[in-house]
Amino acid sequence: MSEKNKATLEEANAHVAEGNYEGFLSFCADDTQWTFVGDRTLQGKEAVRQYMATTYIEPPKFTVDNLIAEGEFLTVLGEITIKDEDGEETHSSYCDVWRFRSGKIVELRAFVIETEVKDQTSSAA
Repeated sequence: MSEKNKATLEEANAHVAEGNYEGFLSFCADDTQWTFVGDRTLQGKEAVRQYMATTYIEPPKFTVDNLIAEGEFLTVLGEITIKDEDGEETHSSYCDVWRFRSGKIVELRAFVIETEVKDQTSSAA
């Protein structure tokens, strides 16, 4: 089970890297729930679709440093860079805990910490 879940997530992530978000979503259960700890929770595949459409203006650049599998859970440690609508990049470290049911992604608990602050210049009065 654990090796199958690893392969599933790797294939799903390949779709994200290509900007094929529908391809990624095909690996998610309709009732998937994503919790970004300290930020928000997305209920259902449609909410995840909307999140990806507004957050991943360009496909994110990410690395996976470790995949740790146990039963229906898969923990992933890595780095991600996301561009916003102004082309500004946000670099973060993440720890994602994925839960699978019958080969589908049913839950994500994401712990994301920004590691590089955007350039925020302020004008002096």
